[in-house]
Amino acid sequence: MSANAVDYEQALVDRLYDFRHDPLGAVLYGFPWGEGELRDYRAPWAWQEELLRDVGAHLQNPETRFKPGRFARSSGHGIGKSALVAQLIWWGMSTAKDCRIIVTANTKNQLDTKTQPEAAKWFRMAINADWFEVNVASIKVRDASADRGWRADFIPWSEDNPQAFAGAHNAGKRLMIFCDEASEIADIIFEVINGALTDANTEILFFQFGNPTRRQGHFYESVFGAFRHRWSGKAIDSRTVEGSNKVEIAQWVEDYGEDSDFVRVRVRGLPPKSESAQFIDNELIEAAQKRVVRTLPDDALVAGVDFAWGGSDDNIIRFRKGADARSIPPIKIKGEFTREAAVMVGKLSDVLTRSYGGEKVAMLFFDSAGIAAPVEARLRALGHKNIMVVNFGADSPDHHYAYFRDCLWGRMKEWLAYGAIDKDRGLAEDLAKPILVDDPRQRVKLEPKPVMKRRLAKLGLDSSSPDDGDALALTFAMPVLPPKKKARTSSPASYGAWS
Repeated sequence: MSANAVDYEQALVDRLYDFRHDPLGAVLYGFPWGEGELRDYRAPWAWQEELLRDVGAHLQNPETRFKPGRFARSSGHGIGKSALVAQLIWWGMSTAKDCRIIVTANTKNQLDTKTQPEAAKWFRMAINADWFEVNVASIKVRDASADRGWRADFIPWSEDNPQAFAGAHNAGKRLMIFCDEASEIADIIFEVINGALTDANTEILFFQFGNPTRRQGHFYESVFGAFRHRWSGKAIDSRTVEGSNKVEIAQWVEDYGEDSDFVRVRVRGLPPKSESAQFIDNELIEAAQKRVVRTLPDDALVAGVDFAWGGSDDNIIRFRKGADARSIPPIKIKGEFTREAAVMVGKLSDVLTRSYGGEKVAMLFFDSAGIAAPVEARLRALGHKNIMVVNFGADSPDHHYAYFRDCLWGRMKEWLAYGAIDKDRGLAEDLAKPILVDDPRQRVKLEPKPVMKRRLAKLGLDSSSPDDGDALALTFAMPVLPPKKKARTSSPASYGAWS
C-alpha cells in the first residue's frame, strides 16, 4: 500500500472521527449526494435532518451525553424511516470505535426484506464502504484488531425469549438500539432493553420508528402517552415530507376521510381512534376524562365493588353520582391483603356507614364471584340492607347483549358519552381492554376474561383483570332512587288558655 493510500485512509478516519457528535455533518459528508443512486437528493429530507440534529445536540451537551438519548417518531407511510435508520447505523459505526448496535423490527420479514437491505444499500454508497463486511444478519468492521463488539446485529424479537436483548451493554463506549415498526413489538422487549440502559459514561441512543397502528404499548406511550416526557417524540404527517407520493395520499384521504383510522395511521402518523374490535374506544374515554362534572341534586350515590381472588388483582370500590364518577376517589386494596373476607367486610361497612359530601351510599353493588357470599352475609348481619350481589355471568335482561356483564359494560359505554371519570391510568386501560367476539345471535358479547388475559399477555401488555372497569360497570346494575329525605317535623303546637 502506498504512502498516499495510507495517508488518505488515516485522513478519512480522522475526518469521520470529527463527526462523532455530529451525525448530520457525517451523513452530508459521507454519501455522494446528487450523484448515482442519490442523483435526485441533495441532502436528507427535512424531518431526517431535524432528528440528526437532535441526536447531535444530545451528544454535544456534556450534561446529556452520557444519559440515554431516547428518540421516537410516529409517522405515515413513505417518509424514509428505513433510510434514516441506515444512515444512523452507518454514522454510529463510522465515528465511534467498538460501537455496538442492535436492530429489531415488528417482524422478521420486515427486518430481512426492508430494514437490513436498506442498511446494506447505504453502507454500499458510503465513502468508507470498504471498512465494512455487510451480511444478512449483521454488519461488521473489517479490522482484525477491532473488538468483536464493533458491529450491528439485526435480531428478530420473540416474547418467548426476551432475554436475547438483556445483554445490550457496551460500557464506556457507544450503544445504539433501533426498533423499527415499533408499534407491534411486545412491551416485554422494551422492558428488557430499558434494563440495559444503565451503563455509566456510555453514549446510549435508543430509537423507535413506526406507524402508530395501536393505542397501547410502549411505542404509543413514548410518543403520545405516559412516557412521552422521557422521549423526544413526534408525529410526522406523510404529506409534509418531500419525497412522499402526494397524489396517492390525496386519493387515500378522499376515499377514507381525513379523520378515518386509515388516514390517521397511514398518513397523519396518529394512533387509531380505537383498537380493532375494541368495545370502548379511546376517544370516548379521553372525552370523559376531560368533561366538566355535572350532576343533578337528586342523583343517587352508588358504589360498585369488584372483588379480587387474591394475588396481583386489586379489590376496587368505585363511586358514581349520576354523571359524576370522578369526585369521590376510588378505593383500591391489593388482593393479597384480602384473602380473609373480614378485611373487605370492615372496609365495605365503613363505606356504607360514612358520608361523602353529606350523602351516604344509596346502594352498593358487588360481583358474585370470589369472596362475595361471605361478605354479603356478614354485611347483612351487621344491618346493612342497601347491598346487592350481581352475577356477571347471568343472562342479560336486554336481548342486545349476551350476558349481564356485557349489558353493564354497554350501559357504561352509553354513559361515557356524557359522564365524567378521573384520569386514573388503570381505569383508562381497563375500559379499553375488552374487545368484541363473535356471537351467533348477533348480540354484543365481550371476550371472556381468561381469553382477554392471554391476548394481552401475548402482546406484552398489562394482562391483569379489568378490575377498575368492572367496578364502575357494576354501578349500572340497576337504577337507584336517592334516599328519601326525612320529613321536617315541626315543633308540637303550643296551645294557650284561649285555644
